[in-house]
Amino acid sequence: MTLPAVLQDLSLPVIASPMFIASGPALVAAQCKAGIVGSFPALNARPKELLDTWLTDLQAELAAYQAVNPGARVGPIAVNQIVHQSNERLEHDVDVCVRHKVPIIISSLRAPPVEMLDAIHSYGGIVLHDVISLRHAQKALEAGVDGLVLVASGAGGHAGTLSPFALVGEVRRIFDGPIALSGSIATGDAILAAQAMGADFAYIGSRFLATQESNVTEEYRKAIIESSAADVVYTNLFTGVHGNYLKKSILAAGLDPENLPVSDKSKMSFDSGTAKAWRDIWGAGQGVGMMHDAPTTAELLERLKTEYNAARARLQLRT
Repeated sequence: MTLPAVLQDLSLPVIASPMFIASGPALVAAQCKAGIVGSFPALNARPKELLDTWLTDLQAELAAYQAVNPGARVGPIAVNQIVHQSNERLEHDVDVCVRHKVPIIISSLRAPPVEMLDAIHSYGGIVLHDVISLRHAQKALEAGVDGLVLVASGAGGHAGTLSPFALVGEVRRIFDGPIALSGSIATGDAILAAQAMGADFAYIGSRFLATQESNVTEEYRKAIIESSAADVVYTNLFTGVHGNYLKKSILAAGLDPENLPVSDKSKMSFDSGTAKAWRDIWGAGQGVGMMHDAPTTAELLERLKTEYNAARARLQLRT
């Protein structure tokens, strides 16, 4: 299997996951300059007219960086699109991305319609789709997506419940194209482990929450650093879709994390009373226990590279 050209020359096999609120232009630019795929949700650009501005500015900044650093690996931009009836902006946001020829679109919740796929494929873009099960993977592949993001147990934000070993193994039996794996990946060792079990890329979100460029409050950043896996709560209360959130933020909202009601899973909403998901209720994966500082994105990527290469060397010594 040959990977799409846009994914072939990364500094590390890493796709940064698009995080609501946290992923803004500063974080995406830093991720791309470090040589990995940088991403953000289209819905982070509010009002919707800001999406065009963000993409214009990001593309100009990365082009200027490449011009003065001709030997540097600059990763591509990816934009996440929520394919769901609750997203009234979908058509507008896809049109903006097509005009900018965004190389990678990450679709979520439902497989993208053929019109959306055709528009993205028309200029050579690719679509990676989030899935949490083999059934969802089959539906997405039937729709015509180019690759899959497997969201396994322990991932931050909206997450599945399957072991990554089970999910990667089952999907690889039916698909030999690009696969990224998400779920508690916070070290270079874990990136290599994702590849060892059959994924092409690690899909990393929560580790970037504590970087200096992430668009989060200092309280959120501090909570990431101070938390462990036991401080992560899995619930569908806040958006209607199951996800992982920090217990500290749930307590701060006046709720009992041990006795949360179940939301109507047929409805997706980013509001739950006075606590707003992603702003007041903080998403995070179970890998938070491995995050003990708040480096710049460049510093983090250098650390991950060192850990990744050290892990490869250890395995070579054992064989």
